[in-house]
Order: sequence, then structure tokens, then C-alpha cells
Amino acid sequence: MAPSGSLRIPVAVLLLLLWGAPWAHGRRSDVRIITDENWRELLEGEWMIEFYAPWCPACQNLQPEWESFAEWGEDLEVNIAKVDVTEQPGLSGRFIITALPTIYHCKDGEFRRYQGPRTKKDFINFISDKEWKSIEPVSSWFGPGSILMSSMSALFQLSMWIRTCHNYFIEDLGLPIWGSYTVFALATLLSGLLLGLFMIFVADFLCPSKRRRPQAYPSRKLLPESSQPLKKVEEEQEADVEDVSEEESESKEGTNKDFAQNAVRQRSVGPSLATDKS
Repeated sequence: MAPSGSLRIPVAVLLLLLWGAPWAHGRRSDVRIITDENWRELLEGEWMIEFYAPWCPACQNLQPEWESFAEWGEDLEVNIAKVDVTEQPGLSGRFIITALPTIYHCKDGEFRRYQGPRTKKDFINFISDKEWKSIEPVSSWFGPGSILMSSMSALFQLSMWIRTCHNYFIEDLGLPIWGSYTVFALATLLSGLLLGLFMIFVADFLCPSKRRRPQAYPSRKLLPESSQPLKKVEEEQEADVEDVSEEESESKEGTNKDFAQNAVRQRSVGPSLATDKS
């Protein structure tokens, strides 16, 4: 009986360990995961968001403190979340993440960057004492929901897509590096030509070119005061033209008379010459 009793304690301890290990490892985290699809949830309520990367040593050191802080989220009425920038490059561009880890506080759509100590106690005091009110919120121009930051997010997503395609060309298709660069250069050139053609069509549609029309002659109806000097000039020009035409007509009549006299003389001289010869 003694040996069986001595075995009960180790067996009981082993059972407790086996039962407790899965429970400990399978405990649901209170930290919420934010992605490009659900990031607009941050615009309502109060949030603390951590931007991290799995390969970042500082981010790894922060994880235990962040998980412990998340356990107080329900008591503090604040949502604790995190974003993996390697999986969500769009959010990295939307929030302009330049260092890791980066922590933001959000209250009803107003974002503030947390730059204090990174311990559970400091996080709790930051929320409970409302220390975030002393921090200037991010300008609406640079808010994650602005057009500028949405464009930045699309640019970051495009860069990640290009990087994925580059790895696919090199690793899966076996293309050399210069071959992959050539493909992207041709694609960039083609897309630029198509975009330029599209912009030309849009510009021509919005602002159609005006065809040249024959200019109408200015009307002669002028004001009485301004028409008098013009009439005088026209009359003088007409008088000069008439004088010139009269002189030309007189010269023409003179030449015609001289020509007629010469013809008569020739006729009269012609018969006389004939009689002399006879």
C-alpha cells in the first residue's frame, strides 16, 4: 500500500500540469488584430494600437507588457489592438509608420502618437489619468481617413505587390534579376502611355478645341462723332481715285485720237503712192 500511496502525488501533479498547460497556451488574447478590412473600427470609441513586426527585437520585448496591459482593457474601457506591418502594408502607409514599435492612441477618430515609457503601469496611467489630452492630435490632413493617407496606403500596397511579383519572377519562374527589372520597365512604359492617352481623351472631352470660324467684317455703323473724320478720309480717297481715273481716261482719249489721225494719214498716203507709180 505504501508504494501506491507514494505514486499518487506525482500522478496528481502530472495530471495538473497536463491539464494546465493546454489551458495556459490556449488562453485567448485580449489584444485585437487590426487589418485593412476592419481598421475603420478604430474611428469609434477609445483605442490603443501597437504597430509591430515579428522580426523586430524591441517589438518582441514589448509583447508581454502589451498583453498584460490588454487584460486591463475592459476595466479601463479601452480597446487594445495591434497591427503587423509585414502583413498590412496599407496600414503602415496610412499611419506613416517610420519606426517600430509605434503606438497610437485613438479617441473618437482623433489619433495621437504615444511616446512615453512602454510598461504596463505607464499604459494604465496614460488611460486612467487621461494623459493623452496633453498631446496634440494628428492633423485631419494626415489622419488615416484622409484622401492623402488613403493614397499613401494604396502606394504602399502597390509597392508590396511589386515586391511579391518580383519574388515570383525570380524564385518561381527562374528569371534573372535584370529580366524582372525589364518586365517592370516595360509595364511602367506601357501604363504611362495608356494613362497619357486616357488623360488626353478626358481633357478633350471636358475642354473641346474650338474650330476657327471666319471673322465677320466690322459694321460701318459707327457713332456720329467718330464717323465724321472717317467719312472725310473716305471722301478724300474717293476724290483722289476719281482724279486719277479722269487723268487716265484723258490720256487714253489722247492716244486714241493720235492713233486715228495716223491711220487716216496712212490711208491718204496710200492711194497717192499708187497713182505716182502708175
